[in-house]
Amino acid sequence: MRFLYIILALSFAAPVYAVEPAEILDDPALETRARQLSKELRCLVCRNESIDDSSASLAKDLRLLVRERLVAGDSDDETMAYIVDRYGEFVLLRPAMNAGNLALWLSGPILLIIGGATAFVFMRRKPSVAFAHGGLSNEEAERLKQLTEGK
Repeated sequence: MRFLYIILALSFAAPVYAVEPAEILDDPALETRARQLSKELRCLVCRNESIDDSSASLAKDLRLLVRERLVAGDSDDETMAYIVDRYGEFVLLRPAMNAGNLALWLSGPILLIIGGATAFVFMRRKPSVAFAHGGLSNEEAERLKQLTEGK
């Protein structure tokens, strides 16, 4: 019985691909290229999952589109360019490094630094409550002295 539990546990540990047998190309070289490209494309339904791993119908359509383009004779770059032109750069799991993406990545830390610096300057310039009204009155100073010496 333990043997069955071990087999069952190991079956869940194996990588699962959503590629259906009907999608697999006859040419092993083209199928390998299609699988590599599918691992670089994001499933638009599942977000952070490649279309190679996703079982969503849109991911299946994208896998078929990749295979269609490869069978038509497109190179890997042409296939990726076609899909990016059609669906936008969001479809790439690893978007290209360009000025727009760099601005998005750096805007968060830059705003955090600016906010922290602003808070630091504001807190350093803000006078304490005691000095905001010209310091302690004689009565307050005497009471403070009594409280600190009384201990």
